[in-house]
Amino acid sequence: MGNVSSPWRQKICRRLSPVMLVALSAAGAAALPNVPAMAQTPGAAASDQAVIVRGNQRIESDTILAYIDFEPGQTIGAEDLNQAVRRLFETGLFRDVRITPSGNQLIVDVVENPSISEIAFEGNKAITDEDLQQIVSLRSRLPFTVSAAETDAQRIIELYRRLGHYGAEVEPVIIERSENRVDLVFEIDEGKVTSVRSIDFTGNRKFSNRRLRRVIETSETGLLSFFTSSDVYDPDRLELDKELLRNFYFERGYADFSVLSATAELSPDREGFFITFTVDEGELYRFGEMSVEVAARGLDSAEFAAALPDLSGKVYDASKVEEIADELTDLAGQRGFAFVQVRPRARKDEEERTIDITFEIGEGPRVFVERIDIEGNTQTLDRVIRRQIKLVEGDPFDARKIRDAQRRIRGLDYFSRVEIVPEEGSAEDRAVLKVRVEEEPTGSLSFGIGYASSAGPIGNVALTERNFLGRGQYVNFQLTAAGDTQVYDFAFTEPAFLDRDLSVGMRAFFIDDNRTDESNFKITRLGFSPTIGFPLAENFRASLRYEFRRDDLRVNRFASPAIKIDDGARISSSVGYTLTYDGRNDPIEPTWGYLLRADNDFYGLGGDARAIKGRGTAKGWAGFFDDQVIASLEAEVGAIYPWDGDVRINERFFLGGSKLRGFAPHGVGPRDTATGDALGGKYSAAARFEVSFPLGLPEELGIYGGLFVDAGTLFGLDGNPIGKDGLPIDDSAQFRVGAGGLLYLDTPFGPLEMSFGVPIVKESYDEREIFRLSIGTRF
Repeated sequence: MGNVSSPWRQKICRRLSPVMLVALSAAGAAALPNVPAMAQTPGAAASDQAVIVRGNQRIESDTILAYIDFEPGQTIGAEDLNQAVRRLFETGLFRDVRITPSGNQLIVDVVENPSISEIAFEGNKAITDEDLQQIVSLRSRLPFTVSAAETDAQRIIELYRRLGHYGAEVEPVIIERSENRVDLVFEIDEGKVTSVRSIDFTGNRKFSNRRLRRVIETSETGLLSFFTSSDVYDPDRLELDKELLRNFYFERGYADFSVLSATAELSPDREGFFITFTVDEGELYRFGEMSVEVAARGLDSAEFAAALPDLSGKVYDASKVEEIADELTDLAGQRGFAFVQVRPRARKDEEERTIDITFEIGEGPRVFVERIDIEGNTQTLDRVIRRQIKLVEGDPFDARKIRDAQRRIRGLDYFSRVEIVPEEGSAEDRAVLKVRVEEEPTGSLSFGIGYASSAGPIGNVALTERNFLGRGQYVNFQLTAAGDTQVYDFAFTEPAFLDRDLSVGMRAFFIDDNRTDESNFKITRLGFSPTIGFPLAENFRASLRYEFRRDDLRVNRFASPAIKIDDGARISSSVGYTLTYDGRNDPIEPTWGYLLRADNDFYGLGGDARAIKGRGTAKGWAGFFDDQVIASLEAEVGAIYPWDGDVRINERFFLGGSKLRGFAPHGVGPRDTATGDALGGKYSAAARFEVSFPLGLPEELGIYGGLFVDAGTLFGLDGNPIGKDGLPIDDSAQFRVGAGGLLYLDTPFGPLEMSFGVPIVKESYDEREIFRLSIGTRF
């Protein structure tokens, strides 16, 4: 709201004192004879009236008499007058009230509080007028009171403090208008954001301050802090930090750990906090014996005992206990017992420093899902989230399905935070599932930049929206520019066709690929490919596709004879499938698990090509040192088998670039050494090992390092091809190895990755690529 100015602007500097006014109005009042309570219009004669109301302008006299609440014939004493004055003040309608006995009359003099004409906010930048209006209680046309204005000012201050503005000041100001009206202006001095200058720990011996700072959500102010809010002091976040510290120690064997205090001291300039956690780590405990006690009828205790892992002697981990309890609950569910409760009972041996765990398996209360509420999805439609939850209203409450639903919703990668909290419903056997999400940008504009010694600069730009119109649909448009090469690729996928676990999609592409620097030919490719995907089992999916494309290959006169034979246009029509098994612990940032994928395409459903092309990929992840170091290993193989004719160069595999770092795209494999043309191969194999780790820099910088070693081979051509110099072309399986370093930077524009690689094992004709950069930005 715009500024409101007037020469009658007044700062509110004192509170009215109803107690003082009551004392004044009651002074000298004595017991009165019984009088009828009668009202008179303001300004009229009162000679025959027992009760006279004066000074009221907007409020009816009958309304005032109703608040006074004197009964006809009532004997009125001093206490009655005091109570009447209090009741009138409590309405908030009056600035001053006096009730004075005068002979056989009772004079009620009132001064009405002005009504609010307009409410404005000045000086606010961090919070909008609309948001401030939501938290103040005063409104236009309501009576103005000093106490209410000061209460609203304090509410605004509290809101600013939650955003880190602990030096914020709010001054309510009134501007007098005609007809006993005022404008109310809240003058706001936001002050500076009160950041966290330092975070220290006392009492910690096993873990350093630096390590513990990585556990908690709150962070110290750093170079990139203006992109985040974790360095802004928030008392609620401090409570979360205490819980994160407990979990961290409990998962590492310190079962007696406790946070003795968490203090936040404001600096003298009120612009920063010094936070200190005082902890008691306690002693390290290990697992003792594990056992089960089955109280639920129909369950075999031996079966559950056999499911217990042997952890005796290993460092105690509270999260592992919860995992075992969940597994036992799942086992009971598989046996048809949906209402079983598994309660771990710990017995601590302080002398031996061991903890024995007994899992009590008993019949729990029969609880059903009454309702599923979704909160926080400002863009994503409810149904996009609901279809990830394998529970509906009326189903038995199943903790395992709730955990799976939370993992699947997180796997959508639409939300920065996903939480499913069960709350008690309308009855003890009813539960309401509260699904709370926080939206994050799902569109991305990504760039890729590389440099090859043969082709020079290589650029790529891709525009992607993973949650189109909040419907969960995937839209991608990719443009690649590398020299004279142009690639236009559009893809659309509906992941839940007819709200079923059935995805349908369409891809259309036009490629004008100039490979004269690599293979002395140009190719124009135009095609489309519809797809359909569906689940085969949990974490196991299949997709079917059809592809039709026309490839027009134009070979220049300097090309290798092995390429000239492929000159001309060719139509391909194929059907294929993809099988994917996802065994990762997290679909976004896996720290352990694996991902398997197999692709096969069959050419010959019309068109000119006749071949079978297959690819297989397996990738695994493992975390070390509390998941600060993440290692991954990926293996990939591919083969194409023609069954009528030869395989053209545009249908073969190529290796290099991001698939074999240290080498240029199409940089390895069979090559005509006389022309320098890369010929590709019918068979491909590669392995990529990568490890990422912190560099010891402040975590808020978001900079991590990494190392990689890639190895691969590309081989196999039809017949015995002869190069331009008349010599046979070597298409044997020669392994190449590249290695180098990685640098990751989490930026507000997206993840940035730089790789610096060099060939370790190579052939003399291979092409190198030393540097590769990719960056993305979200919107």
